[in-house]
Amino acid sequence: MPSLVRTCLYMSLLVLPLLARADTEISGVRLDDHYTLGNDSLTLNGAGIRSKFFVNVYVGALYLDKATHDANQALANTGAKSMQMFMLYKEVDADKITRGWIDGIKDNLGKAEQSKIADRLKTFNALFPDLHAGDHVNMDFIPGQGTSLSVNQQKLGQIEGDDFFNALLSVWLGSTPADKRLKSGLLGN
Repeated sequence: MPSLVRTCLYMSLLVLPLLARADTEISGVRLDDHYTLGNDSLTLNGAGIRSKFFVNVYVGALYLDKATHDANQALANTGAKSMQMFMLYKEVDADKITRGWIDGIKDNLGKAEQSKIADRLKTFNALFPDLHAGDHVNMDFIPGQGTSLSVNQQKLGQIEGDDFFNALLSVWLGSTPADKRLKSGLLGN
């Protein structure tokens, strides 16, 4: 009997590291459990699919320095964050993407907050190209540096201000999210 216990113990020691590295896969997109941003190691908080009219548009993934199931805590978190989109739909033109930011921010922020970021939102929107299936969009926030936009690992620009990323994140996590199921997924629910 002691050798059976010892064998089970050894087997569990071999399997545990594999379980700890159980990356997530959604709709054929593999999401790493961790993402390094500057000097910070972020954890996959949650992920889900953005659907519109029964069409899967992209897989969204939210990485935070402190995991939470609460949207208000995610928005109040002052640490590094990353919102990523993995495009599934064949093509989404830049106008549709930027219209989504404008509408989402309008739905989730008051007039004073909208006014405060209006010029930066125009600059951010001007950075966006048309997106195609397989494209990977990173919106990375580092405190004190602002929000960096990259598509397929090519940096397109950076928007200053610690408040801008949260305004953008409110499109997904605000009280009137673009997609309630995606919001739930991003919060790990």
